[in-house]
Amino acid sequence: MNFEHVSVLLDEVLEGLNIKNDGIYVDGTLGGAGHSSEIVKRLTTGKLIGIDQDLNALNKAGEVLKEYKDKVILVHNNYENIDEVLNELGIEKVDGILLDLGVSSHQLDEESRGFSHNKDAPLDMRMDETSSFSAWDVVNKYSHKELEKIIWDYGEERWARRIAKFIVEDRKIAPIDTTFQLVSVIKKAIPKEVRKDGHHPAKKTFQAIRIEVNRELDVLTEAIPKMTNLLNPSGRLAIITFHSLEDRIVKEGFRELYKDCICPPHLPQCICNKTREIEIITRKPIVPSKEEIDRNPRSRSAKLRIAEKLNVLNNKGGE
Repeated sequence: MNFEHVSVLLDEVLEGLNIKNDGIYVDGTLGGAGHSSEIVKRLTTGKLIGIDQDLNALNKAGEVLKEYKDKVILVHNNYENIDEVLNELGIEKVDGILLDLGVSSHQLDEESRGFSHNKDAPLDMRMDETSSFSAWDVVNKYSHKELEKIIWDYGEERWARRIAKFIVEDRKIAPIDTTFQLVSVIKKAIPKEVRKDGHHPAKKTFQAIRIEVNRELDVLTEAIPKMTNLLNPSGRLAIITFHSLEDRIVKEGFRELYKDCICPPHLPQCICNKTREIEIITRKPIVPSKEEIDRNPRSRSAKLRIAEKLNVLNNKGGE
């Protein structure tokens, strides 16, 4: 299996994590270990915990990181369970957490995984291949309303209703089993004259189905406050997103953690006991340079946001 991986915003991530040589760091989406291999080089007595739900990624990462195996712990899991992972390892707090979201290059390139609309394969899209729920289930079992909702919400596809209708009609004749079958249905649903040049008509729908299969947005929403709680004071959370839906969740998640009061405006004084938990390091997201985009076109839509954990005991005047 060819598992080539180009790390996005590598220098920016390394600087943003503010790595200490004795710190404990978590790469929650290990992938090909591109970021992790550089993080671990900066550790002397520190540890790196790499989490991924893709067993292929873990196996590859094990090869990449083998010379640092005394400093690395690899775990097959989803980053949404980071608290359970750390608890099992006897670790209470960490000094940095990285998430590099979205589908990885090897998942797109490996035909059998069914992530790409450019390669004919069984409808799959599972990042965790041990899961029993796949894109086939979404396409062949969801109702018209359910399909329309996820294609509209997760794909931001204005032809969602028509695509959902065509999928439901087509599968009455026979199940939609492959990526190219689904592409064909989508192409029939979107009038040729309104398709945008340079944009594959199936791209948004494939994104929506992948997000649904892997619960990507729900997992991210729930994980941000959980991960923040696991950081030591001055520990940092760095998240790379690849589309506006993810970036919006990170932006809003950081904004909620930054608030030091959630009381209604009309109250004369604060009674909510909410304390500011983070400092937002990146008021605007960091994006790739032109040089990086030229080297790695898949980095084009990447955005990096970073937050730093505060010592909440010192907020609102108290220890």
